[in-house]
Amino acid sequence: MTTLLWKSAHPITRGKFMLQRSMSLYDHNHGFQEDAIKKKLQQFTGGSVSLSKEDDGIGTLTLNNTKFMNAFTGTMMIELQERISELENWKDGKGLIIHGAGNTFCSGSDLNAVRALSSPQDGMHMCMFMQNTLTRLMRLPLITVALVQGKALGGGAELTTACDFRLMVPESEIRFVHKQMGLVPGWGGAARLVHLLGSSLALKLLSGAVKVDPEMALCVGLAEAMLPTSDEGDCLQEARAWLKPYTDGPAEVIQAVKKVVSAGRELQLEVALRTEKKIFGTVWGGPANLQALAQRTKHK
Repeated sequence: MTTLLWKSAHPITRGKFMLQRSMSLYDHNHGFQEDAIKKKLQQFTGGSVSLSKEDDGIGTLTLNNTKFMNAFTGTMMIELQERISELENWKDGKGLIIHGAGNTFCSGSDLNAVRALSSPQDGMHMCMFMQNTLTRLMRLPLITVALVQGKALGGGAELTTACDFRLMVPESEIRFVHKQMGLVPGWGGAARLVHLLGSSLALKLLSGAVKVDPEMALCVGLAEAMLPTSDEGDCLQEARAWLKPYTDGPAEVIQAVKKVVSAGRELQLEVALRTEKKIFGTVWGGPANLQALAQRTKHK
């Protein structure tokens, strides 16, 4: 985004829409000290967040803390941020599947960390840290899919809303259980849920801590498909097959498509149009465009 365009954007819009990796929703101007909260999070170890990147441009991000239903420990929160930083710089990337090891997705935050960070200040800092991280996930120039096996509870349910699509398997569920913990979503899940489903349905799911099974998720538009199998290896292959039509093509084109959609979702119309123009300029006359013209590509 050019300096002129950025300066012409509405001040509120500039604060909300920051696609550059170096920018965050919160910084020291908001009282957020990232280094300080990361030091505290590092005390709560266990589990891992791994990333594999394939030659076809589809990556797989795996949450692995199976002893606690893949709940996020402090070190896992930091690793998630690190993996997203890596994905932001993946020039050949086109898609990403997020799933949990051991046939379950994620049960939210590790309760040991929640209890130890129970002061309002620590809670707010963890909230800002995870909002920053999941907003960067949402703005990745990749088409992202949450593969929901087993349970996606609390913060795990919030994580699914930061993805472009959600795929579920038989007997899986998405459930915002925050009310039962005396809380509300703090990782951006409520705001994203309103955008996905509208305020009335979002209010029902949050206030009722409603168990959303695949059938209900398909009915209300929270999930795109229910895969036929719950087997971990098989459903990963099914998810890759589901994602493939949307990631066919050169990486620069797929990434440009995601960027213009992100702009349209988050920016006011005038700024979104100008941003779309700028992104259009990065692919017009590019290798993929010239090849399609040379081959006289026909649309079937």
